Amino acid sequence: MSKLANKIALVIGGAGGIGGAISQRFAVEGARVYATSRKAGMDVASAGAGMIVPVRADAGILTELEQVFELLRTEQGRIDILVLNAGISEFAMLGDISEDLFDRIFGLNVRSLLFAAQGALKLMRPGGSIVLIGSIADVIGTKGYGVYSASKAAVRSFTRTWANELAPKGIRVNVVSPGPTDTAMMADTTEEVRQALTRMIPLGRLGRPEEVAAAALFLASDESSFTTGAEVCVDGGATQV
Repeated sequence: MSKLANKIALVIGGAGGIGGAISQRFAVEGARVYATSRKAGMDVASAGAGMIVPVRADAGILTELEQVFELLRTEQGRIDILVLNAGISEFAMLGDISEDLFDRIFGLNVRSLLFAAQGALKLMRPGGSIVLIGSIADVIGTKGYGVYSASKAAVRSFTRTWANELAPKGIRVNVVSPGPTDTAMMADTTEEVRQALTRMIPLGRLGRPEEVAAAALFLASDESSFTTGAEVCVDGGATQV
C-alpha cells in the first residue's frame, strides 16, 4: 500500500527544487498534494495514485495564505500533512546587511512559516504531521549568510516548541535540514563554490532533491508515528562526523 494513501497534503513552496521533489514524491505515494508557489504558470502534474494541484500564492502575504486554507477547507475539509518549505537565501556580510535584506529573509523564512502553521491548524486532525524544511545552516557559521542561518535556527526552534505544544492534539512536528543540494539555486553558483561545498561533505557530493524528499516522506508518514521534535539532517555527513 502507498505510504500516503488518501492523505491530503499542503506543501508551501512546493513547485520546484526540494519542494517540487517533495510534492512529486508525496503524490507518487498516494497523497493529493496542494503545492503553492508565488510564480505563475505552474503545470498540473499527475503522479501515481495521487495528484498535484498547483496553487498560486505568495507565502509571505497572509491574505494569500488565507485563500489557500479556504481552498483546502472547501475542497477537502482537512489537511493531513503540512510541509513548510518556502524560503530564500541572500549573501551579505555583517557590515552590509540592510533592513530590507533582513526583513525579506525573516519575512519568508520565519514569519510566513509561523502563520502558515497557525492557519493550517484549523484544518488538521489528530494523526496529522507538520514537516518544516530547515538547513544545516542552523548550526554552522558560513561567512555572509548570518541572516539566513539565523532564520534557519528559528525554524529549528519552532520545531521543538510546536512539537511540545501540539503533542496533546496528536499532531507531530519535525524538521528536515538539508546540506548543499543540487537545485536550480545551486546551479547559479560558481564551480569554485560547488567544489568548496563538496569538500565539506564526507560522502563527496552534493545532495539530490529526491533524497531530501525521502526524508520528508518518512516524517510525514505513519512510519514515523513515534517521532516528534526531531531534526533529520540530509547532508552527506557534513554536520555529523
